[in-house]
Amino acid sequence: MAYQITLIPGDGIGPEVIKEAVRVLETVGDTFGHQFDFEEVLVGGCAYDATGEPLPRESLDSCQKSDAVLLGAVGGEKWDGLPGHQRPEAALLGLRKGLGLYANLRPAILHESLKNACPLRSDIVGEGIDICIVRELMGGIYFGEKGRRTNNDDMGEEAFDVEAYSVGEVERIGRLAFEMALKRDRKVTSVDKANVLESSRLWRSVMIEIAKDYPEVTLEHMYVDNAAMQLIRNPRQFDVLVTTNMFGDILSDEASMITGSIGMLPSASLGEGKFGMYEPIHGSAPDIAGQDKANPIATILSAAMMLRISFDLENEAKEIEEAVTRVLEGGYRTPDIMSDGCKLVGTAEMGNLIIQAMSFE
Repeated sequence: MAYQITLIPGDGIGPEVIKEAVRVLETVGDTFGHQFDFEEVLVGGCAYDATGEPLPRESLDSCQKSDAVLLGAVGGEKWDGLPGHQRPEAALLGLRKGLGLYANLRPAILHESLKNACPLRSDIVGEGIDICIVRELMGGIYFGEKGRRTNNDDMGEEAFDVEAYSVGEVERIGRLAFEMALKRDRKVTSVDKANVLESSRLWRSVMIEIAKDYPEVTLEHMYVDNAAMQLIRNPRQFDVLVTTNMFGDILSDEASMITGSIGMLPSASLGEGKFGMYEPIHGSAPDIAGQDKANPIATILSAAMMLRISFDLENEAKEIEEAVTRVLEGGYRTPDIMSDGCKLVGTAEMGNLIIQAMSFE
């Protein structure tokens, strides 16, 4: 069967990590008899430089016609001075809206072999960390009304960004989180700020209603400031963590660091049906771009998520994930996860090692 994949290399280290993920997918395709057809498009700062806009219409069209999208990273200091609607990050919001992607799944798993890279004490880490963060992706402050205005006082111009959620928006992300919990340890932690925000009070009330349909799942509520603390104090208490767009953005980056490196975590952005956009959660890291220092593992694991979720290729996805584990257990490390006694490798060599570690038995 043939699968059409739109590639968005993007900016900074994006092209480097996407290249390694494509090599892994091509190896999987050759071995298992799948055909992956790739179309590369411009999105982000590179698109702005070439066309004057961060998300050209033809790039979005390609994504909409594909079976899945694999994205590297966008953005960088080069474009920080642009107006908000022209910044590379605006392209991500446009992709999510244009593709109907309202849920972002971010698994945060600490590999046994990376425990030394975790900044937490060994007694806190215990037997390991395995959390899935479910982040709402199309609502909240990122998509709310925004602008600037002048007040009739001496404080000068002010800017505003509105946080708003509807019952329907909360319900669809909540049900996805509960469904995920059924396949895991059957616990959902809903993170909000209901002691202060009206949008969070609505969020919490909807989660309580959803929970009535899932008696097998335990629901707990936690304020976002406490959740940030608890991720450091006792991360093993969490199973599925569901939260708003902005809170999820922050907490998932925090979770990435307690699993060794932000370069290790994949993600899947989903809507209705099987279509998804898959990307590492790290940024474009322009300071190391083109130096063969970037960690491609998060992008390669994102490709594995794509095989599993969008294409129903479970065995192929597991083969990639197990190959990553074998390479890490072999002591190979990119600079971001390097520790004493391990073997330092670059981006391309890490890709080579993962391909070589695939057993295909």
